[in-house]
Amino acid sequence: MEPALIVIAVFAFLVLLWFIGTYNGLVRLKNHCREAWSDIDTELKRRHDLIPNLVETVKGYAAHEERVLRQITESRARAAAADGRVRELCAAENELVRGVVQVFALAEGYPELKADAHFLELQRELVNTEDRIQAARRFYNANVRDLNNRVEMFPSSLVAGMVSIGRAEFFEVESLSMRDVPGVAL
Repeated sequence: MEPALIVIAVFAFLVLLWFIGTYNGLVRLKNHCREAWSDIDTELKRRHDLIPNLVETVKGYAAHEERVLRQITESRARAAAADGRVRELCAAENELVRGVVQVFALAEGYPELKADAHFLELQRELVNTEDRIQAARRFYNANVRDLNNRVEMFPSSLVAGMVSIGRAEFFEVESLSMRDVPGVAL
């Protein structure tokens, strides 16, 4: 066998190994993004399940605030119906977060509601859920960043283009700021 053919065969074999390794790495990153998205989806469903309880609790104290309660109920329905496209879901979740913030602002005007044990527990659960959503969002966005880097960087971009693996969208949602800012007295 001629040395030139051996060199060509070795080179072709190395290119094939590189292609397989790059493809497998892209698939792994894509699957990490899917897994991370599933974590976000679980936490968002948890938030969606808590909101009807919150609305019902607030209704008992603030019956004349029907507009705010109706808005958050409608926002929750839109967010729950979002079919997983990141951009649409972000918009729906941002609207929902603004509604929850309005409900908690509304509660400030009702001291009995602010002291209600059920309301306080729901508030704690929502804060806990928000923390979990933020952690899942950071994990998802880190995976999206890694995937997007591989999809855009040369030479892995060649493989990504050949096998139709594209960029993923970041999940950017407003934070539900329900925590009290600590007061400082001098």
